[in-house]
Amino acid sequence: MLAQLLDFKPDGDSSTPLYLQLANKLANGIHNGYWQPDEALPSERMLAETLDISRVTARKAIEMLCERGLLTRKHGSGTYITPKLEQPLSRLTNFSEELRQRGFMPGSQWLSRDTGVASPEEILSLGLSPHSVVSRLKRLRTADNVVMAIESSTIPNIYLPNPKLVTDSLYGHLEINNVAPTRALQHIRAVSATAEQAKLIGLKQGTAMLLITRVGYLANGAAVELTHSYCRSDYYDFVVELFR
Repeated sequence: MLAQLLDFKPDGDSSTPLYLQLANKLANGIHNGYWQPDEALPSERMLAETLDISRVTARKAIEMLCERGLLTRKHGSGTYITPKLEQPLSRLTNFSEELRQRGFMPGSQWLSRDTGVASPEEILSLGLSPHSVVSRLKRLRTADNVVMAIESSTIPNIYLPNPKLVTDSLYGHLEINNVAPTRALQHIRAVSATAEQAKLIGLKQGTAMLLITRVGYLANGAAVELTHSYCRSDYYDFVVELFR
């Protein structure tokens, strides 16, 4: 490990500050899988001694990566690689699929599963008639027992008469009944965590989160799903590949 760490040694002759060089080298190492999610990063002292830099330089580099969300400090324990869920924006998949493909164990904590009359937003988004009945499901989505997101889904009652029958994957349940979305429109924006959201997800009130609003459609064009996902911005990465 110590010999391999030498690959991250900053260039003293470069005009780029040493801490910035180190931060970029460590970031590249994290992205390339040099360390695994939740694995401890070498301490400031070890980095300083191995790379022949000051502890101040090591500390500034680590602090920068903590601000980027690549590292997480655990009081009295050390600094660890933050687990990241990279979700492609060009493919319609469900939460559980994405996690399993990346080696995480998906999980859910149900907060509510009930039915009711559609709200104005649900009527507009799902193209429903006034007084239509919908099924609503709200839960915490977890990866390796870490809460990643708060998810609220609305499905027209004709496609999901009894929401309590959904025990694991919503999309899996809809697929069994041949009413799973074949395409979807997603909007992503930054929001601040409310007091309730902060308590549920284990953050400070006002922490930045990503709100993903998705409307899923059947092959015939009928809207079948409206989902609001409030995601931890320090655990989520969205990836899109562009061509020219």
